[in-house]
Amino acid sequence: MVASPVNTAVAETGRAEIRAILRLAAPLVLAEIGWMMMGVVDTVMVGRVGANAIGAISIATSLFYNIGIFAGGLLFGLDTLVSRAFGSGDPEECRSWAIQGLWLALMLILPVMGVVEAIIPLLGRMGIDRGVLADAQPYMRAINWSAAPLLIFFALRRYLQGQHVVRPIMFSLVTANLVNIFGNWIFVFGNLGAPKLGAVGSGWSTCISRVYMMAVLAYAAWRHDPGLLKRPWRPDPKRIAALMDLGLPAAAQMGFEIAVFSTVTVLIGRLNATALAGHQIALATISTTFMAPLGISAAAAVRVGTAIGRGDPRSAARAGWTALAMGGGVMACSALALLLAPRLIAELFTPEAPIIAAGVTLLRIAAFFQLFDGLQVVATGALRGAGDTRTPMICHFTGYWVIGLPLGAVLAFPYKLGAPGLWMGLSTALILIGSVLVLVWRRTVRRLSVSQTAE
Repeated sequence: MVASPVNTAVAETGRAEIRAILRLAAPLVLAEIGWMMMGVVDTVMVGRVGANAIGAISIATSLFYNIGIFAGGLLFGLDTLVSRAFGSGDPEECRSWAIQGLWLALMLILPVMGVVEAIIPLLGRMGIDRGVLADAQPYMRAINWSAAPLLIFFALRRYLQGQHVVRPIMFSLVTANLVNIFGNWIFVFGNLGAPKLGAVGSGWSTCISRVYMMAVLAYAAWRHDPGLLKRPWRPDPKRIAALMDLGLPAAAQMGFEIAVFSTVTVLIGRLNATALAGHQIALATISTTFMAPLGISAAAAVRVGTAIGRGDPRSAARAGWTALAMGGGVMACSALALLLAPRLIAELFTPEAPIIAAGVTLLRIAAFFQLFDGLQVVATGALRGAGDTRTPMICHFTGYWVIGLPLGAVLAFPYKLGAPGLWMGLSTALILIGSVLVLVWRRTVRRLSVSQTAE
């Protein structure tokens, strides 16, 4: 049978979209892995200092990360607004949004640093071991100085990403790990004449690596568009409000997700050390598998926003559905790996049989929500490109906090299922969130088509 010209054209268009998303997503996936590896580098380097140093970095990084990522989420509106301006072929508009994004980042620096500084004295009231506390507080004060370069980096990343410029983002994060390793070697262990600072030295190394990341993207932005420096750099309250209107729900959605996993960790910590260790194995594993759909999600936001900017809802729909298929396919493979080889994965973390058994059980439960986890994060990105950040926020709050966490707590404690019960609640939440957001994306595609027809 000979393929018709129409079918051939459709197939070629689909392949072109896959290639376009891959060109965006592949560097962004590597960038996300690079971001995750920075914490791993700090932990490995201070591991030679002692258990207190490891515990200090774990606690301080977790707290700073939650605050910093929420603030960074406020800049997610740049994905929508820059990509739409780029799609419409309006570089002046792209520059305007970049400048206002940088103003918003600057406005966030003092609040973020203030919140972190206010939390530091409270660490002593949380029952944290005194040895850990002795390292955690100065380490947190050190990394607090990285708030400024980190927020500016976030703004520059969204600006470049919205214009399909992603390789500098990957380069900055991957090479920042090399800077961080070298900085840890100097400041943690006192090499090249530097004082031996232990865990605190790792915090200063992280600051230096984040200044480096900011500098790389600032140079990339200038090389991409030297005209950016020629624009008036006055703050525009209306544009900043528009960024906040899109960014606040996105930040809240991320906050709900981070907080629910933190809460589950605390609840499992009430059970026993073996259950908590198994939980950490499963959490580390799914955090790694999540990097691929997270990169695809960012690519989906940009591709959808670009298509809408040029007035092409059909291409926006194709970009969203293609990204969903790719994210779902990657996570389906991940689900198979968790189902077929959970013991092999758990044994990579520990040789202790009880912990392996606990991890295997949770990994098998995680396998059931991998597909839906991929769908929900990619759908969130596609909807962000379409200018909808409120629906994902509502879905994540309802799915996690109204349904998933209460169900998991009931299964874990009254029904005595322990950690598996809590993970069943998370699985239920993610299945619901992923399913609903795909349906929301379908409705959004129809709305875009109707609006084009009306025009």
